[in-house]
Amino acid sequence: MTPEKMFHELLGLGMNWEVTESRFDRLSGTVFLEIREKPGLWESLRCPEDGGLVFCYDHTELLTWRHLNVFQHRCEITCALPRGKCRQCGHVFRVRPPWEGLCSHFTKEFEAFALMLMREMPMSKVAETVGETDTRLWRMLFRHVDQAYAEADFSRVCCVGVDEMSVRKGHQYISVFADLVARRVLFATEGKDLSTWRSFVEALEKHNGHRHAITQVSMDMSLAYEHGVAENCRHAQVVFDKFHVIHTASQAVDRVRKTELRQGGRTAWQALYKSQWLWRKNPEQLGRAEQKRLNQIKDKNLGTAKAYQIRLVLQDIYRSPNATVARHRLKVWCRWVQWVARFYNQLLAPMVRVVKMIQKHLAGILAHWKWGLTNAFMEGLNSVFSATKRKARGYRSTPHLITMLYLTAGKLRLPQH
Repeated sequence: MTPEKMFHELLGLGMNWEVTESRFDRLSGTVFLEIREKPGLWESLRCPEDGGLVFCYDHTELLTWRHLNVFQHRCEITCALPRGKCRQCGHVFRVRPPWEGLCSHFTKEFEAFALMLMREMPMSKVAETVGETDTRLWRMLFRHVDQAYAEADFSRVCCVGVDEMSVRKGHQYISVFADLVARRVLFATEGKDLSTWRSFVEALEKHNGHRHAITQVSMDMSLAYEHGVAENCRHAQVVFDKFHVIHTASQAVDRVRKTELRQGGRTAWQALYKSQWLWRKNPEQLGRAEQKRLNQIKDKNLGTAKAYQIRLVLQDIYRSPNATVARHRLKVWCRWVQWVARFYNQLLAPMVRVVKMIQKHLAGILAHWKWGLTNAFMEGLNSVFSATKRKARGYRSTPHLITMLYLTAGKLRLPQH
């Protein structure tokens, strides 16, 4: 078997194309494969306009496609593509070769390999690995993601999670909407205001979904998101995320700690110095040394220890079997916190603010027991998002970041070879 026949088989060219020459350029370290059409190609082709018979009109200039490396050497396919002309309507068109990918500069196999690397590596490293510029690779990625996203089907979307994610310093955010059943990113856009919901429902309905088919929305207590649901999805029940409620209480405990460090005197400073991570853990997660220190702090009757106890009781309420029990326990908890706060001279004011937040959003919090819905996938997505930013080492714009998010978490149907 000649090298040309071997490459013909490897490329899967079929009966209508042939490799006429294969050569290796030592100077550039590149393998060149020259391909041309066979006469039988015109028997199988039809005019894309009216389906009529076609004949060979002329050929383009010599074109080049980047292919997978042959061993460690760069490989390029060259071909002067034929142009066909319809015998009936006279329409002239360029014949699309079977090896060409979505971009006219790469083969299908090369694009699939590059996309696989883009999921796992920084774009600069991918460019270095495959020997291409990141500009060409970004252009290829945009085309593939745009095409795959256009074909995505959102007709079964009914449970949605939404969260804002920081793009960079300076309060620049994107809002990310995800299907909590299929566990995939549906839509991402700049900002975190009411307009993001309008953009989301427009995108949803372009992909066979319907805004009023959404029955549950899990979110944090963003007023803009809450208004967005009320304005656009009349059948949706807002479910305030369990993790956000507990996280808010944990942040309040940390604010109590900071205040007590400043105002509590030497005893408080000695007990609380370098203890911030102690209060962020649950008791069962503490090591022996941490447990010993926590017991010592409890003996000093500090406000931070009381705030920590309040947070643990709130966390325990989420173990309630149903919404009725949870409602009763939350109301008792709220009264208890307000009563305890009177004895600490405004030190527990952050915990009182958590009480007011829960009282204001009680219906959405209790919906957790009805639907069992959480934003756990969105919280995990934050980790994916952060890793994606680190791998990118500096996206040129927010659309670059959103495109990479669709690639890594959108479950799009990208080409596989």
